[in-house]
Amino acid sequence: MASSPRTFKAIVGAPGVRGKKVSAMSKDGSTAFIQSIISTEQESKEPFYVLDMGAVEDLFAKWNRNLPMVQPFYAVKCNPNQAFLGALAALGSSFDCASKAEIESVLSLGVSPDRIIFANPCKAESHIKYAASVGVNLTTFDSKEELDKIKKWHPKCALLIRVKAPDDGSARCPLGAKFGALPEEVTPLLQAAQALRLTVAGVSFHIGSGAMQFIAYRQAIAAAKIAFETAARLGMPKMHVLNIGGRFTAGSQFDEAASTVKAALLDYFPNEPGVIIMAEPGRFFAESAFTLATNVIGKRVRGDIREYWINDGIYGSMNCILFDHATITCVPLAGSSNGGDPTCKEARSYDSTVFGPTCDALDTVLKGYRLPELNVDDWLVFPNMGAYTAAAGSNFNGFNTSGILTYLAYSN
Repeated sequence: MASSPRTFKAIVGAPGVRGKKVSAMSKDGSTAFIQSIISTEQESKEPFYVLDMGAVEDLFAKWNRNLPMVQPFYAVKCNPNQAFLGALAALGSSFDCASKAEIESVLSLGVSPDRIIFANPCKAESHIKYAASVGVNLTTFDSKEELDKIKKWHPKCALLIRVKAPDDGSARCPLGAKFGALPEEVTPLLQAAQALRLTVAGVSFHIGSGAMQFIAYRQAIAAAKIAFETAARLGMPKMHVLNIGGRFTAGSQFDEAASTVKAALLDYFPNEPGVIIMAEPGRFFAESAFTLATNVIGKRVRGDIREYWINDGIYGSMNCILFDHATITCVPLAGSSNGGDPTCKEARSYDSTVFGPTCDALDTVLKGYRLPELNVDDWLVFPNMGAYTAAAGSNFNGFNTSGILTYLAYSN
């Protein structure tokens, strides 16, 4: 999809992006772009990210084509990179924040507080007070104790009751054990809110991050409809917000997920133009927009096995392997050892192990992975590294994940 000059200008001029170098990049030119960074800006050979703003624009357009009735509230926890958030804000995204710090980050970009949902069903009291002070007036709850805190510190806040979505065993990160009111808890919680004179504006759910059984959306939307009807039966003000949560990915499965959502909305919320539909996509926007480049800092040969050490790993960006159950891939960039064929397309491959840089044997990134013969100072490039990567990295052993640079590009 070609970027319009107006959209390009809005993105590169957005807070978080403005004043930073944004390089032009062809759609299939990421390898050449990474090579140029290595040759001109990477004397220290530190790991780095490339954020493709053009990919972000394409993803936003894809969302609007497939789910035009659903306003995205990007889940900041997935990747809080300021340039990335700024680009999403310029494109029209709203934001799902789970803490005071995330709210502060989004507000610092000039985003209006009415484009933020404080979507954490259990919040520290100091964070609730902060939300009230800055005008973030929509949040979630799933317990009587949370209602008591909100009544005390933010009584004018509009609320969404978080209901437990049906179990989906295919979810990468199921959430139902921690969040969501059980069916038998919905009526007592609505009555408690009513007694406290709090405004329950609607219903929220989340079927689990990375879920694959899209029928779960239909079941959860049906459960939300029951909660709407329960509120009406109790004489509460008419609910008008439905938050369908996250789990969306940008691959081919998105079309199926979007179709399931649209069909369920038509079945359970027909002829209700006053109902606002929102979602909390994270990985949909973040995952494929970021590419990670790592330097090979060590090598060992044991028989037919090639073992490589790189300067990022499980305690850094690749924590997603443990915490997000991600399956990652990489491609070689052998500029130092094979300048004539840097991607090693014609080279023989070997069973290889890739270790991270720390002194913990757990820090193993890939095992039994086919790679060509590489040498120290070559590079491994990991695509689709934007979701739950640097955001959850640590500084273990002195390897500072938060210090990894991000270079901005705009493909077209």
